Amino acid sequence: MRIVEILRKNYFLLISTFFFVYITFNLLDGERGLFSYFEKKEIQNQLIQKKNNLIAELDEVEKKIILLTDKIDLDYLEILYREKFFYGKPNEKVYLNR
Repeated sequence: MRIVEILRKNYFLLISTFFFVYITFNLLDGERGLFSYFEKKEIQNQLIQKKNNLIAELDEVEKKIILLTDKIDLDYLEILYREKFFYGKPNEKVYLNR
């Protein structure tokens, strides 16, 4: 009987404490919590960086394709020839950029 009386007197306090703990736990942890938000934000930043790297790489490849197809650039062909076949003129030193 005594426990029932204590619960009736402190009913509002018990319910509000339970809701406070529940809301605090869900704000910090879980699928939509604060920790999950920061993890997803970091993943998003990594994906944006990866996207930018891929776009830069694609632009470079497109530039090379344009140099070889639309108007043949003889200087670029010479650079490719020298890099692929290690070709150099007599008494010429060839340095590789890697």
